Amino acid sequence: MGKLDGKTAIVTGASRGIGQAIAELFAAEGASVTCAARTLNEGDHNLEGSLGRTVAAIEDAGGRAKAIAVDISNESDCLTLVEGARDAFGPIDILVNNAALSYFMPIGGFATNHWVRSFAVNVHAPFILAKAVLGDMSGNDRGGAIVNIGSGAAIGPGRGPYDNPAPRGNTMYGATKAALERFTQGLAEEVAAQGNIAISCVSPSKVVPTPGTVYHHLVDGMDDPRGETPEYMARAALLLASEPAAKVNGRVTYSQLILGEFGWIENPVGRGIDSTGSGYSQV
Repeated sequence: MGKLDGKTAIVTGASRGIGQAIAELFAAEGASVTCAARTLNEGDHNLEGSLGRTVAAIEDAGGRAKAIAVDISNESDCLTLVEGARDAFGPIDILVNNAALSYFMPIGGFATNHWVRSFAVNVHAPFILAKAVLGDMSGNDRGGAIVNIGSGAAIGPGRGPYDNPAPRGNTMYGATKAALERFTQGLAEEVAAQGNIAISCVSPSKVVPTPGTVYHHLVDGMDDPRGETPEYMARAALLLASEPAAKVNGRVTYSQLILGEFGWIENPVGRGIDSTGSGYSQV
């Protein structure tokens, strides 16, 4: 018996990295997974990974998956994704908002269209997709779960004075992830009365080496010992999607923190354990 037997799930950003790991684990636990991203085939993007590869891995392992190539910065594509997932597997039980877009640049030189597009992917799409699937999760015994994937970038630098003369330029990305945390808890409060819908947000306890984080020089390669593997995030997302809503609704947390709290791993480390997390993770 899998933890998600009979469930249907949508995972955005499933072509590589954390999203790929989540999609593959959810399928291994019995879910029928709709995998969404812009990159359908290997070679369509300059980074390694594609929906085709993720779906092939799931199907080769005996799971059920469907690839839908969409640009979730557009509302119409978000709705196309949900409709396609329903057509393939039925009403949506789980939504994982993992896809994210970032440009590392100080605000003084930040292009307005990049700012708007990043908020469209990182904040607006989770809202549009959540609104589109909540009807499937409401008014029935099945309930559901929405897991938002956050980032340690949501933890601000605090007030000055500042010692860092050359900030990395992640103000925009941090702002989107802080907004996602606030959205998580606001929506969690709205659905709490139903009792069987869980809205949560989880960030990596350590930077996860992925094609994207390597490209942005956040880690020194895929084997950087300072990071954590994508499997921690995949397991944390599974926990938040499968535990009773009363235990996890409204949680803003970190991968190893929540896994350790529920006894899924021993000796957790990283954000929320060795250092203070964001304000929303404290309430």
